[in-house]
Amino acid sequence: MIKQAMKVRTLFIFLLLIASQTIVSAAVRLPKILGNNMVLQREKPLPIWGWASAGEQVTVTFAGQQKTAKADAEGTWKVTFDPLKANANPQEMTIAGSDTITLSNLLIGEVWLCSGQSNMEYTMKLHPKYARPAKGIDSAAVALTKTHPGIRIFKVEKERSNPDVTSTGWNECSGEALEAFSAIGFYFAKDIQRELNVPIGVISSSWGGSRIEPWTPAEAYKALPAFAAALQSEPFKVDEVEPGKNYRSMIKPLALRGVLWYQGESNCMQHDGMRYADKMQALIEGWRKEWGNEQLPFYSVMIAPFLYTKRNDRLPHTPETLPEFWEAQTQSLKIPYTGMAVVTDLVDDLGDIHPSYKWEIGRRLALIALAKDYDKKVVSQGPVFKEMKVKKRQAILSFDHADGLKSLDGKPLSWFSIAGADGQFKPAIAKIKGDKVIVYAEGVRKPAIVRFAWNETAMPNLSNKAGLPAVPFCTDALEWKYTKNSFIGAE
Repeated sequence: MIKQAMKVRTLFIFLLLIASQTIVSAAVRLPKILGNNMVLQREKPLPIWGWASAGEQVTVTFAGQQKTAKADAEGTWKVTFDPLKANANPQEMTIAGSDTITLSNLLIGEVWLCSGQSNMEYTMKLHPKYARPAKGIDSAAVALTKTHPGIRIFKVEKERSNPDVTSTGWNECSGEALEAFSAIGFYFAKDIQRELNVPIGVISSSWGGSRIEPWTPAEAYKALPAFAAALQSEPFKVDEVEPGKNYRSMIKPLALRGVLWYQGESNCMQHDGMRYADKMQALIEGWRKEWGNEQLPFYSVMIAPFLYTKRNDRLPHTPETLPEFWEAQTQSLKIPYTGMAVVTDLVDDLGDIHPSYKWEIGRRLALIALAKDYDKKVVSQGPVFKEMKVKKRQAILSFDHADGLKSLDGKPLSWFSIAGADGQFKPAIAKIKGDKVIVYAEGVRKPAIVRFAWNETAMPNLSNKAGLPAVPFCTDALEWKYTKNSFIGAE
């Protein structure tokens, strides 16, 4: 019995030794976002992180710097490199612990994330069911035949079960990888790279048909009194949707410089209206908190004109369902470090929710980034309504970004309507006078309200000299008052 017990004890100790050696020699691992061919963000502290055995020391060497960290009790480690200058010459990074990983073909430049639903997911290959443009040149075919050495792309697959993103990793911008990538993301990167002459990395993480709630960390909703009612539900939901499902697996693991966001059609169908401004606040502030950057740029796209009234949705739509949603998107621009591209002039088919001119949408987003983040002297925004004054029977409208007001097609200004105190709107005549627009209509003796493009089918022609379309508006729209981490409400 004693000998048998000693054998068992010896075997137990032997197994413990094997187990401990296995833990000690556990492979150092990296998240998929860190890999060969990637672009690393320039001129900012640069985090590199991963997993190893608890207590294991990991040393990372890159671009003349060497940083060391020890894995915590959960096996995670992180080092942070000092800011680096842009560099288009491929470099190597080594990550050494119990084993060594070498990453190659790394560039240093600018990194952006593209997210949202199908219009952002819309690939360079152009899915056959999407409408082809009736005017202009479809440059996608030309772009697909080339290699774009200054651009690297990373596509996140639609997967929620994995704590890390599901992806084939970073790819050079060509061939099948480009075909499967976001068209808006590519054209944004192409324009930015041409202007800045530094490497550009673009991450695409979108899901067709998705609402905003799954992209938003649940904690971000809990931080805003606007969603107090949802806090009482178990499990926690916002408008019957569980927050954070896409965020946990498709966004949280990523590192980035700024965000491009094209989403809203699914929330418009739910009649979110002005409530979408609250949800945008939760999304933007939630992401900024997670990445520790209160100034993280966040640039969105105003969803396109579309015949929502022809849909057989649970909630019936009116011609004003969409413009009311547009107003929420516009009001969310009160959140600092945001911008929005307007696409009311880029629709050939009001029955197709996917505008075809993705290269132009990418260009307009690039203009916003160039103006706001890179100090380029470019016009990045179309006319935005500022105030209305009434003189006799005329409404005199003033705008921001109004340099060189014009009609895009040379025809009389379209989609203006006007009402008196009775609220009965009539189609209006609108004429440009300098940097203002004069609006009037027969039968309206004293104007009280002016609407512009206040209809789901509106594709108006008012623009500035840069050819950027004016933002739809209603002069009596509810004002969404933004206060950081607090909701004051509409008045």
